[in-house]
Amino acid sequence: MVLPRPVRAVVFDMDGLLVDTEAVYRDAMTEVMGQMGHPMSMDVFRAMIGLPDNAHLLTGHYGDDFPVQAFNSRVLDLAEQMIEAGVALKPGAVELLDHLDDLKLPRAIATSSSRRAVDSHLRASGVIPRFHAIVAKGDYARGKPAPDPYLLAAERLGVDPVLCLALEDSHNGVRSASSAGMMTVMVPDLLAATEEMHGLCVRVAGDLHEVRTLLEDA
Repeated sequence: MVLPRPVRAVVFDMDGLLVDTEAVYRDAMTEVMGQMGHPMSMDVFRAMIGLPDNAHLLTGHYGDDFPVQAFNSRVLDLAEQMIEAGVALKPGAVELLDHLDDLKLPRAIATSSSRRAVDSHLRASGVIPRFHAIVAKGDYARGKPAPDPYLLAAERLGVDPVLCLALEDSHNGVRSASSAGMMTVMVPDLLAATEEMHGLCVRVAGDLHEVRTLLEDA
């Protein structure tokens, strides 16, 4: 499939797309929820993927008195311990970055995670300097699924959003990138591509190797 427009920049999500961390957060949430005496609802977890704020989902499912701040703090602490033990880049990530170097295409990260999390999750891999801009939680007014993270990434790269290729693994991320006007490719991780996702994306890819091939054929 030929992309509908030339690609002048690429914007990556981070968790679940560049680095294999969504499963880490799932496991950390399940453990902490069990310690707090609740079963972890996988429906709630899946709904939280790609969102910068989970308070309304947690209180809506577990009740208004659920200690959201304490839960999130404990999950983050546990997840960081697990990530420090080692977390891998997703298959094809390095090869795709190498290909973007060959094409001389600028690239950015647009994530719902904090800049501290970006540094923590990607430091060991050494890929942070390979991005020309990083947009993280706190940099924009509205998080995904609003278009703000992707619009800001395009602005920082100096490229029209419609000429950017966005790479996402989550439904809320796809909605964000698509509403920003970007050509969007979903690379599913823990969430399968729905009919809505197929409608919003120019492609649903199996992995980042397939994304590289898509750019080679463009």
